[in-house]
Amino acid sequence: MNSKLTRRRFIKGVIFSGAVATTGTGFYLANAQQGAGSAERLITLNINGRARPVDVLPSETLAYTLRYKLDMTGTKIGCNRGECGACTVLIDGVPNYSCSVLTHNVKDKAVISIEGVKAADGTLHAVQQAFVAENSPQCGFCTPGQVMSAVALLNNNPRPSRQEVRQALSGNLCRCGAYEHYINGVLRASGQLA
Repeated sequence: MNSKLTRRRFIKGVIFSGAVATTGTGFYLANAQQGAGSAERLITLNINGRARPVDVLPSETLAYTLRYKLDMTGTKIGCNRGECGACTVLIDGVPNYSCSVLTHNVKDKAVISIEGVKAADGTLHAVQQAFVAENSPQCGFCTPGQVMSAVALLNNNPRPSRQEVRQALSGNLCRCGAYEHYINGVLRASGQLA
């Protein structure tokens, strides 16, 4: 049997799962399908430079795993649909919305969450220090995502322009409207503001 997922098979699966859910037989069928070819449950993730074994469901998002299985609550779940950026983490150095990434897809990758940004001795990262100096966080809910996006930017471009900072942070929504404070914080962290 060809296990390649096609558009047709995906649509059939969605229709079938809707029918199963309405008939009440979903639990039985879901358990019956846990045989050959199903995703392994116990996986080891590389989180903040540490190997972390964790029991993960096949459809579990990285944001859920970090917060509720690994007790790393710095990663916030805002919209839970890849629109606000509060759950941003670095996956192999690239910022990603962890609410839109399945945990199983990162088992061979390096994940850095907000807890892994500061130094081992507890010293804040330059971005975190600059955000404090610029009074960037207001309510603070979006701050972990803003920090992660800024760290990724500065890792790739140590002296970005204001426009480059604005572009790098554009995927992070701030309910308080403190965008200029965050931009100034990134410029301060890069040594361009005193």
